[in-house]
Amino acid sequence: MTIPAQQTKEIVITREFDAPRELVWKAWTEPEHIEKWFGPKGFSTRVAEHDLSVGGRSTYVMTGPDGKEYPGTGVFLEIVPMERIVSSDEFGEGFEKIMPETELPSGMIFTVQFDDLGGRTRLTLTVSHPTVEDRIKHEKMGVVDGWGTTLDRMDDYLEELKGKTV
Repeated sequence: MTIPAQQTKEIVITREFDAPRELVWKAWTEPEHIEKWFGPKGFSTRVAEHDLSVGGRSTYVMTGPDGKEYPGTGVFLEIVPMERIVSSDEFGEGFEKIMPETELPSGMIFTVQFDDLGGRTRLTLTVSHPTVEDRIKHEKMGVVDGWGTTLDRMDDYLEELKGKTV
C-alpha cells in the first residue's frame, strides 16, 4: 500500500557524495568535522557534547548569520558503524524564545543510512515525526531547504578532506 505524500510522517532526503563511506562516516560522526559543515549555509555550529554510543547524548548550537543561537539535542538509539545511526532529535532549551511565533515539532527520530557505492557514498536521512502535523510544522520551518544547504556544505568539506589524512 502506498501512502500519499501529504499523509506521511516522514521526510526523506538522499544525497550522493563523491567520497568513500569511511570518510563520510568520519565527517558525520566526529565533532571536529561536524563543526566544519553542519548547519544551513551561513550558519556555524558548536558541538557541546557528542557521545557516539547507544544512550549517548549529542548537544550542539547552530549560530545563524544574525548571531541568534539555535540549540539542538538528541540521544543515540542505534549505531551500526559505517552503516546507520538512529537518534532522537529535539530543539534545545531556549529555542522557543528564538522563534516564539513558531509551533515547534517534537518527538523526531533521525535515521541516517550510509550506503557504500564503491568509492562514492549515498547518504539517506529519514526524519520521522510522531504525526503528519508535526512533519508539516517542520517543513514550514524550512527543514528541507536547510538540509539541502547543509549537505552542500558537507559535500564541499568532503572535497577538502579527500587526499588528506583524517
